[in-house]
Amino acid sequence: MENDLIMFKNLLLQNGYKFTSSRKHILKAILNSGTHLSAKEICEKVKEYHLGLATVYRALKLFNKLGIVKEITLSDRSYYELKLFSKNPLHIHFKCFKCNSIIDIDSQDLNLDYLKLSKKAETENNVEIYDSNIMFVGLCSKCKGEVKCQDEQNLEE
Repeated sequence: MENDLIMFKNLLLQNGYKFTSSRKHILKAILNSGTHLSAKEICEKVKEYHLGLATVYRALKLFNKLGIVKEITLSDRSYYELKLFSKNPLHIHFKCFKCNSIIDIDSQDLNLDYLKLSKKAETENNVEIYDSNIMFVGLCSKCKGEVKCQDEQNLEE
């Protein structure tokens, strides 16, 4: 993680921004999470450093601008995940509409299809695609199981 923080620090400095302790703590929270976080969730993780929500939002806006994080917006709520130096830069997301969890769908075959789709869109439309978002929405396995249990109970009644 220290190497990642050094790279983030250099990226900020190269772009004329300071590597403040606030930004460092926010980046560490994102690095340690390994999941998609909302600004409020990040704020909760850094509250011991007395960082407010406005500070978190400003840092996230800057990190997004520099390509450090990726913002995923769903139903007027934004989630953030590490983009730069991520072990999984290209992937599809799944959002459970019941529990609101966001899951990375990581499949080599799907990722290849994803790349082919992007290439085809570029060729057919004479554009260059730098980033994309594919989001599936439905029920996660946990919530799907709960719904199945409820349906079975309703049938028994």
